[in-house]
Amino acid sequence: MFSLSELEPVEYLVFGHITVDQTPAGAVLGGSAAYAALTARALGLRVGVVTVRGAELPLSELEGIPVISGTAEHSSTFENLYTPAGRIQYLRHLAPPLPYDLTPQAWRRAKIMHLAPVAAELSPTLPEDFHPALLALTPQGWLRQWDSSGRVSRCEWQAAPQALARAGAAVLSVEDVAQDEEYIETLAHSARLLAVTEGAAGARIFWNGDSRRFRAPQAQEVDATGAGDIFAAAFFVRLYQTRDPWEAARFANRIASFSVTRPGLQGVPTQAEVQSAYLEVIG
Repeated sequence: MFSLSELEPVEYLVFGHITVDQTPAGAVLGGSAAYAALTARALGLRVGVVTVRGAELPLSELEGIPVISGTAEHSSTFENLYTPAGRIQYLRHLAPPLPYDLTPQAWRRAKIMHLAPVAAELSPTLPEDFHPALLALTPQGWLRQWDSSGRVSRCEWQAAPQALARAGAAVLSVEDVAQDEEYIETLAHSARLLAVTEGAAGARIFWNGDSRRFRAPQAQEVDATGAGDIFAAAFFVRLYQTRDPWEAARFANRIASFSVTRPGLQGVPTQAEVQSAYLEVIG
């Protein structure tokens, strides 16, 4: 546990539900916040997480990362079923909304603030006393709805124009918008900078009236879970460091290509992989 009085400022602050993911092998820790936090730490940043979760699983994978959590009877819990027609996703439990007032004062000037909802659990508008140098969004959780059985489907994100205009950068996947190219164009028009990931095909970057495609390196895929979140965190970190979206995309593509070779949170980059990606992009 971390005492609020002992907390030091962080450079990368991520907001979002840490989840329980039900898999054939059992329940595992998940959620965009977990993947992003571990990736940012692997890239050398001081990281903090603000979440709301239950106590079903320990946070052993996040050891060393301070996590401020509101309490819940159950963590947000997802189950993915894979069929010949594609993935069917269910939300089995939903934790309460995440209030920004959980955030320690020492963290409210983090250089990068990453809003990473999985089930619309937080507002896309930060309070006035939060002052990031880069406000970063992964809007997956605002693009989801679910029925009475918990089955997840895509929805329109009503707050998108205002939220994207305020943010420095956003990352989403083609799956988040059900491959809707017209909607991607609409979101890109609202955003200062939008990255759209396409799995093994890489990513497209929309910036300053231009769009470019960045092919992903070939990799032996074992598990693509979390690869988009790992891409996003790597992209945001490198963008903050260089202010160059094209270089950030090349770097994030490389980091994400490593991630799919291992299952779940094991896909977070190693120090050797981080150095390899830096050398490949810079060198």
